[in-house]
Amino acid sequence: MAGKGRGWITAEYQMHPRSGPDRRESRDGRGKAPSGRTQEIQRLIGRALRAAIDLEKLGERSVAVDCDVLEADGGTRTASITGGFIALALALDKLKKAGLLKVPVLREQVAAISVGYLDGAEDVAVDLVYTEDSKARVDLNLVATERGRIVEVQATAEGEAIPRKDIDRMIDAGLSATDALCRLQREILGRAGVELGGLLIESS
Repeated sequence: MAGKGRGWITAEYQMHPRSGPDRRESRDGRGKAPSGRTQEIQRLIGRALRAAIDLEKLGERSVAVDCDVLEADGGTRTASITGGFIALALALDKLKKAGLLKVPVLREQVAAISVGYLDGAEDVAVDLVYTEDSKARVDLNLVATERGRIVEVQATAEGEAIPRKDIDRMIDAGLSATDALCRLQREILGRAGVELGGLLIESS
């Protein structure tokens, strides 16, 4: 990023060969190009984390976040975003303590959750496991900030279309879940000795 006047956040996503019931042949990128799915997820994680940070305040440096899925049971991309934010905050805290980061750079926390509209269910479900995800009438991934601002929504109806009001219910459930995840992020970072407020622009 030298000479560009800003920084960059990127992500690498990998499914471990034994992350599912059947062994995968190999990790993406080991002697072959990443699959289309892997590239799409990497781009999603990168977009989500870049929404959390002021890239100009980051300075001319790159941060790469590795998202390695050791055990997959649905929601791996949303878990990668939520955990990826923790990794990003740890990296920024390290830069700050080393005297390399002079000003706060984080706009807001970012977290993500999967939401499903299940056949026969009275309500929507969040943080779907594989058996729920595979049967859901609608599979929705929501990325949002701590203040409930939406970064990205990915939603697809499997078969029959559903009314707008049901999508709204899914988003409301997802926002409630991401709020809880942001509280957990703060708790985990606090236990790691990271004062998140010192990294947040609006807290400075």
